[in-house]
Amino acid sequence: MHSIYPAAPADDTAQWNLGPVIQALRSSREDKHKIRHNGRVRELPSREALTTIVNGLSAALFPTHYGRPNLTDESIDYFVGDTLNTTLNRLSEQVRRGLLFSAPAHAVPAGDEEGGANDDAALAQQARDITRAFAASLPDIRALLVSDVQAAYAGDPAATSVAEIMLCYPGTIAILYHRLAHQLHALGAPFLARLIADIAHTLTGIDIHPGARIGASFFIDHGTGVVIGETAIIGQRVRLYQAVTLGAKRFPADASGALIKGTPRHPIVEDDVVIYAGATVLGRITIGAGSTIGGNVWLTQSVPANSNVSQAQMRND
Repeated sequence: MHSIYPAAPADDTAQWNLGPVIQALRSSREDKHKIRHNGRVRELPSREALTTIVNGLSAALFPTHYGRPNLTDESIDYFVGDTLNTTLNRLSEQVRRGLLFSAPAHAVPAGDEEGGANDDAALAQQARDITRAFAASLPDIRALLVSDVQAAYAGDPAATSVAEIMLCYPGTIAILYHRLAHQLHALGAPFLARLIADIAHTLTGIDIHPGARIGASFFIDHGTGVVIGETAIIGQRVRLYQAVTLGAKRFPADASGALIKGTPRHPIVEDDVVIYAGATVLGRITIGAGSTIGGNVWLTQSVPANSNVSQAQMRND
């Protein structure tokens, strides 16, 4: 029987005349358009490894929901300990790789192998220290996540069980990823935290920068299209609906025109605020405690506590 597919040529490289292309790409990488961090080849953190790590952390935090449903009182602690040990070893390596892109470059003379080894050892120790501190914070992270799940159950009449919220609500998944990423960000692993946040964005359609500070009992209902910027501060018992943006109004620049990084430019949302679908809240403004921001409102000015802001009011202004 004859194959319906043509036979591959003996030399695919020759078929596509790849020699000049490969050489031009090398020239672009090494000379014309070099973008390597500090000019060096680096080990990148792995998105696949980070996905495995977050799954492991989730299983350790909530063993029967994200781990194994058949765990018993006798086996659950062993499962948690074994899962954490494996997961934290993996995490430490990814933290080390991430630090290569956030730690200041160390000037090591060419050929100074001992200096390079010392530098690598110091970075590995820093990664272990960050991972150890992160592990110590897991009980507090779990307490926050339980408050988030309870807020979702109390705030959504469609919710039938805690298990449904934990397994089926994209807002819950996004918050879980954020709580983990935020702690890593705070401990000095911002690049790794940003990658974890981006994985959550891919999974849920919810984009939360790991630098955002979010209080307990946080609930995102439906969730698709929610954006929360780096310097946003959100109080306790806050509820957001889909397509809400907590963003920046403008981006300050220095004398040369380069954007100034890290300045407070996103909203402060105080306790017990509800922001309905499609609302856009921009700039370093404050939404006072107990306020309600209606759907599709465009808000760029602070509002006092217990305000009720509607789209009609904004049009009248």
